[in-house]
Amino acid sequence: MLSSLSSTISRLNLFYPKPSIPYSLSSCLKTLKPQPIIPRWSPLHSLSTHSTSRLSTSLKPQFETLVSKDDLVVLGIETSCDDTAAAVVRGNGEILSQVVSSQADLLAKYGGVAPKMAEEAHSQVIDQVVQEALDKANLTATNLSAVAVTIGPGLSLCLRDEFVPVKTCATRLKNGSISKPYREVLMEYVNLGFQLVGVRKARKLAGSFNLPIIGIHHMEAHALVARLIERELQFPFMALLISGGHNLLILAHDLGHYIQLGTTIDDAIGEAYDKTAKWLGLDMSRSGGPALEELAREGDAESIKFSVSYLSYFLFVHLLIFSLLSCLLECTPMKQHKDCNFSYAGLKTQVRLAIESKNMYVENTKLLLSLIMCSNAEIPISSASSQDRRSRADIAASFQRVAVLHLEERCDRAIEWARKIEPSIKHLVVSGGVASNQYVRARLDHVVTKNSLQLVCPPPKLCTDNGVMVAWTGIEHFCMGRFDPPPPADEHEDYMYDLRPRWPLGEEFAEGRSEARSLRTARIHPSLTSIIQASLQQQ
Repeated sequence: MLSSLSSTISRLNLFYPKPSIPYSLSSCLKTLKPQPIIPRWSPLHSLSTHSTSRLSTSLKPQFETLVSKDDLVVLGIETSCDDTAAAVVRGNGEILSQVVSSQADLLAKYGGVAPKMAEEAHSQVIDQVVQEALDKANLTATNLSAVAVTIGPGLSLCLRDEFVPVKTCATRLKNGSISKPYREVLMEYVNLGFQLVGVRKARKLAGSFNLPIIGIHHMEAHALVARLIERELQFPFMALLISGGHNLLILAHDLGHYIQLGTTIDDAIGEAYDKTAKWLGLDMSRSGGPALEELAREGDAESIKFSVSYLSYFLFVHLLIFSLLSCLLECTPMKQHKDCNFSYAGLKTQVRLAIESKNMYVENTKLLLSLIMCSNAEIPISSASSQDRRSRADIAASFQRVAVLHLEERCDRAIEWARKIEPSIKHLVVSGGVASNQYVRARLDHVVTKNSLQLVCPPPKLCTDNGVMVAWTGIEHFCMGRFDPPPPADEHEDYMYDLRPRWPLGEEFAEGRSEARSLRTARIHPSLTSIIQASLQQQ
């Protein structure tokens, strides 16, 4: 199995090559033969067993002193979705700066993320955001120890079994030269260069100033930022990571070692919040979640008996039957499935049908299937009558109650599973954009109290996508020797970037494997955990 994984890693040219000597040592190591910089990513390796072996005995004490965690200063860059973010963090946890450029105007205009527009917005502001982060920290790039950047999961311009130069990706998609099944995957992300913008900027900066570069897993960063805020948080711990694109329950054994207890089967909770908010005609400039949570406070959470199931919302007949049954009998989300996975597609369908039944659309003669596929005929809530507003508030409150109940039930079961593996766990970390929701926090606090755990939630500004979490995760991995050498300063514009839109964080827990797994969760890259574990065994 190890040999098979090793060959897979080699074939995919994955992210971390053998680590280079940190920049802070460059002045005292000029006599050493420089290592070639290979323009591809390789598996992670431990600094203690590789780089230090290249140091003379007299230099080892100096090396160990210079790479003290407190001395590190890392720039983090995050562009995996619709926020362009950068931050500078010191190894002792001090946040020197944090800058986020949101796309609120685009969210409001398009009712959500508009891929091509969002990519262009990233490109327009990335230089400014990074420079502002450095300026606010009163530093220049020469003061940095390394640059950390998100490489996945998220949205990227190009997916293929081998890396494809950026300029040729669109052409290959048009002429059909990208073979199945990768073409099907690529179609979902066509014209998306979110990660590419950040990675290109990070490599340019690192190459210009001879800085090591650290590729970051987006979901791991959401989990580890809790260790920046709660310094007493030690491994092992549990984490629930909830956002617009992800629902993930993990057991964190150690840095880079995670077990996936549950994930999303179809839609994530943040996606369900955003779509419901859009259909209710709410202000999308802050994303749908905050607006829906605010409206839900005005409604009756018991007024509509929503539920969630694995039913496909493309099956018209099933939709009608399921909708009728849910009106007669309230059932908790996916209760018949004894796992820790999540599904919100069915709940979204019922919300859509409930809105249609209350005539909240300008065009009420559209076919049901067309409505389910997200028409833009919603009446803004600002134009709604008082009765209409109350109906919307009831839908929002009822949706939120069932959506969060789903989280509660899955967390309960995941805690039971996790304790069988690691009886010593004491904390549940809840992070990701949806973790900013106060109703979510209150309900999950009830769950952890019942299970004698402690809830750890980063502040809202560190729950949503940000550069701080990327920089801090970079610091944690850098201290373990998991980083890339500086890229070439004159890297070609057609350099083949390694982006990982589908990159599992950990291996699935055996009891958590779902028979209803969607094809959308098909793996393209081996998990971060498997890469690290395999590289450690190869040393």
